[in-house]
Amino acid sequence: MRFSKLFGKTLRQAPAEADSISHQLLVRAGMVDQIATGVYSYLPSGWRTLRKIERIVRQEMDRAGGQELSMPSLQPVELWDLSGRHEAFGKTLFTFKDRKEHTLVLGPTHEEVVTELVHRHLQSYKELPLLLYQIQNKFRDEPRPRGGLLRVREFIMKDLYSFDADLAGLDRSYKKMIEAYNNIYRRCGLPAVMVEADSGAIGGKDSHEFMLIAETGEDEIIRCHNCGYTANAEKAEVRKTPSAAEEPLPIQEISTPGVTSIADLARLLNMPESKTLKAVMYMADGNHVLSVIRGDMDVNEVKLKNMLKCADLRMATDEDLKGTGIVAGYASPVGLKGVKVVADESIMMGNNFVAGANRRDTHLKNVNYPRDFQIDIMGDIARAKAGHECPRCGHVFLTSRGIEVGHVFKLGTFLSEKLGAYFLDENGEQRPCIMGCYGIGLGRLLAAAVEQNHDEKGIIWPLPIAPHQVYLCPLFLDNTEVASEVERVYNEMVKQGIEVLYDDRVESAGIKFNDADLLGLPIRVTVSPRTLKSKSAEFKLRAKGESELVPLGEIANRVKQEIAAAADT
Repeated sequence: MRFSKLFGKTLRQAPAEADSISHQLLVRAGMVDQIATGVYSYLPSGWRTLRKIERIVRQEMDRAGGQELSMPSLQPVELWDLSGRHEAFGKTLFTFKDRKEHTLVLGPTHEEVVTELVHRHLQSYKELPLLLYQIQNKFRDEPRPRGGLLRVREFIMKDLYSFDADLAGLDRSYKKMIEAYNNIYRRCGLPAVMVEADSGAIGGKDSHEFMLIAETGEDEIIRCHNCGYTANAEKAEVRKTPSAAEEPLPIQEISTPGVTSIADLARLLNMPESKTLKAVMYMADGNHVLSVIRGDMDVNEVKLKNMLKCADLRMATDEDLKGTGIVAGYASPVGLKGVKVVADESIMMGNNFVAGANRRDTHLKNVNYPRDFQIDIMGDIARAKAGHECPRCGHVFLTSRGIEVGHVFKLGTFLSEKLGAYFLDENGEQRPCIMGCYGIGLGRLLAAAVEQNHDEKGIIWPLPIAPHQVYLCPLFLDNTEVASEVERVYNEMVKQGIEVLYDDRVESAGIKFNDADLLGLPIRVTVSPRTLKSKSAEFKLRAKGESELVPLGEIANRVKQEIAAAADT
């Protein structure tokens, strides 16, 4: 490909709305173009990378025994009503009516459709296990699309669904997919970490995410380097250490003017935060819910949402608090009526706590459960963070940032039972299929690759997924010898199947080198009057600082060595 013919030019500046590194660099490199909020076109270079990722994904799904099919983006809403997930997805679901006033859904995922297909076509246990997958456009009405391709409203996804006769079969399918996913990330040149995860609106039992470690990642990864326990912050458990038990004391009212935070309260009373109770009011599907947790911990809103089984959860506003008896900054379950109270089990790991009094500038000392207040639901709603102890071995957690690039679930039978995906077992009895689902967002993986692999100059593509393998950079093209030699080198590499972007523009060395760094192609080959004096070209890897001179006749072989080395890692 000649640069002068490439559709999608480089930009010196990123658009003002580009709010992530990948968004900025992909737009500046001429790889994507935003047509609406959360909706993007892939320009030729971006599409080349996406297709390379897609090819690797397809090969690994086929190798694992997957059968590729294609399911429609348009789905009847009745399938979502049958599954019970219409409400769970809420406003994220794109819905509209056709000319006959029939409601349709733009598929955000395809569990319902594939389960209906299996209901229609599967008969016997002899046809199991069954692995069905597609690479398809999905649609989700994200409330806040951001980060370029990281969170969009239309995206390309690989989704595979497994159907097994028993739990042992599901375990085998699950392990097979985990191996396939590890192969995908390795072959893309993108090392990923598998972490325990929350299933979210998809539902299901066991769930794991694959994360690319990146300083700009929106997810927090909790790790124990002693036993290997790894989970995202939404899912991670934490060891809750009990405080020393004391003789329960009578409640005592204390004046705390202007003290509205746990940290300030602990400082004022010269006590650890673990001796306080933190109370936060939420709105869950429009209903008031007060969460209560020991003061040295924070509420994990994902765990809270799952416990409440609600579709929408948000912190209450001042307007929401009117008429509840709750005073912001001094909230307490003590004496509260008419509001559901959800508590973390940490409130039982200590006593004589300090809590809000539901009156401004006032707290209560020596609050004890269950003597002084009642709750409706008790469980784990604590958010793990660095410094907390691992629930398995007791060592201290460390944290890092990451970007989710894959998610696998054990769904069980709840969808197959609701949508009738049954089979006849060896005894002729009907049984529901045991399902799993496995997704990778291809555009998100592309963007995450940039978030993980860049510097101040631009992208640094891993060789297996780079849009082109080589940036051929001639300097002083008006020099007849340079023009002749670079054309010969270009034709030789193309002949040997090497993917080359030939910068045939008559531009300065500075402009060409800047664009080479911005585009981030793994190998830069520079031909100039200086290198031709030794009948060589400058050979430079984008990921490394140094360069070397390579004889012109050996350039193609040297490039192929790098390609082979990248394929072997």
